[in-house]
Amino acid sequence: MSPLAALASSAPLRTIAEPRRFSPVAMPSLEWTPEVEAATAHLYDRVKTVIPPVEWPFFAPYVKAINELKKVRNAVILAHNYQTPEIYNCVADVVGDSFQLAREATKTDAQVIVQCGVHFMAETSKILNPDKTVLIPDARAGCSLATSITAADVRELRRKHPGVPVAVYVNTTAEVKAEADICLTSGNAVAVVESLGVPEVMVLPDQYLAAWIATQTKVKIITWNGACEVHERFTAEELRAYREADPDVTILAHPECPPDVIAEADFTGSTAKLADYVKYKSPKKVVLITECSMADNIMTSAPNTEFVKPCNLCPHMKRITLPKILESLVHMREEIVVDPVIAERARMSVERMVNLKI
Repeated sequence: MSPLAALASSAPLRTIAEPRRFSPVAMPSLEWTPEVEAATAHLYDRVKTVIPPVEWPFFAPYVKAINELKKVRNAVILAHNYQTPEIYNCVADVVGDSFQLAREATKTDAQVIVQCGVHFMAETSKILNPDKTVLIPDARAGCSLATSITAADVRELRRKHPGVPVAVYVNTTAEVKAEADICLTSGNAVAVVESLGVPEVMVLPDQYLAAWIATQTKVKIITWNGACEVHERFTAEELRAYREADPDVTILAHPECPPDVIAEADFTGSTAKLADYVKYKSPKKVVLITECSMADNIMTSAPNTEFVKPCNLCPHMKRITLPKILESLVHMREEIVVDPVIAERARMSVERMVNLKI
């Protein structure tokens, strides 16, 4: 069977379960006590290089309460690399980039998934786990890429480019995924595009990721003009200034950055690949050209690397906080619900990505 024929193959329909009823629980005590200090000391040890001691008495009661309530709710917390250190290191069960979280979401035995990231990530977890309860601590945590394209836009592109397969970034809504042939992430984009076995592919909606993919493959790439509001703010001048200040600095960039920024970098890759670069190559001094919490999280396990930290914050990621995670588990909100018909079509494009042997 050809790659395109395989994309068109059918799969049995699955439905989205009705919202469950959960027993109410009381809000735990949030006092800083010797018991809380002792129970969280090992966790503070992970983040002591990035969280000052004066701040830990605020975080620690939430950390203890969340970790205990996860057991009561049979919940697992998935946290993206852009989450703050107290979330990433102290309450998350699974951490990673979009691809890692999508893959791990299919493996959990927990009945409840709390997605510490943005809305499209929670939707993806629900699509892959229709019988589980998926929560996002703040439903307003969106994404500039996800809002840059609609399902109608994808249908119009198909009309203009008949027969060309559509690969959409996971940074898209369920409705857009439902119009795609396959999903991709920055970590697997080139492999996904080349797996289709065709000379031309639409890669939507990130124009900069698509431009980077085009430099890595002979496949012709058709794209859209979406962009990440965090990564497109970086400039080549910024990177040259870092290198002029210290010629020995290693510059690592995310492929959502503009081409002139990538041209100034020493290495370009997904957040997972940036983390691996630091872990395995141990550069003496590094600049991560991506969301600034990424550096904080890598710092905790890279004591021999000095980090220069440009700080472009993602306002959507930063909506997720420890208090909101605790409230989410106490009140079981905000629950992600996806229309069953859209969810089934979107699931096929996501699972085609997850199941690729790459």
